[in-house]
Amino acid sequence: MAGRAGMNGPHWRRVLATLGNTDARIAYAQIVLGAAHADLLPDVKPQRRQRALAALLESGLVGRQASGGLVAQDSIFRDLLAQQPRRQPQTGLDRFMRLGRIERYPANVAERRALLARIANEIIEPGEKLTERQINDRLLSYTDDVVLLRRYMIDFGLLQRTATGSSYSLPE
Repeated sequence: MAGRAGMNGPHWRRVLATLGNTDARIAYAQIVLGAAHADLLPDVKPQRRQRALAALLESGLVGRQASGGLVAQDSIFRDLLAQQPRRQPQTGLDRFMRLGRIERYPANVAERRALLARIANEIIEPGEKLTERQINDRLLSYTDDVVLLRRYMIDFGLLQRTATGSSYSLPE
């Protein structure tokens, strides 16, 4: 089938990008509801119509019937979900992270400190001095709330800030 990425099946980004296109989304709805090929996107210029239908075919959302008509692929969403990795039970500090980002902060103070220490040692080298913007850019890969994370690190003594607030470093 078109739209398959090797043996892994359709790619979710391509499916979402296709559904993000208004013409493709309307055509997909029409196909799901059983519209004939000739009746798809009647008020759309032929070139736009062809692009929308090509995107649907390429993404794997629809397939061609032997008669040349289009049919919605019943298995597309099941295939996409099957590609998701099974979540393994996590232990240690990893249970507070998801895909390398903080999912939640540990309630236990010792665990919170350990998590923050690990992140601090990953973002800054001993002796390195960074501006607030540089620290924020590095912390952004761990959380969207960089201010809270930076504050926690300072409060736990894992990161020190100059009195003027112009630079940050690991404590000496």
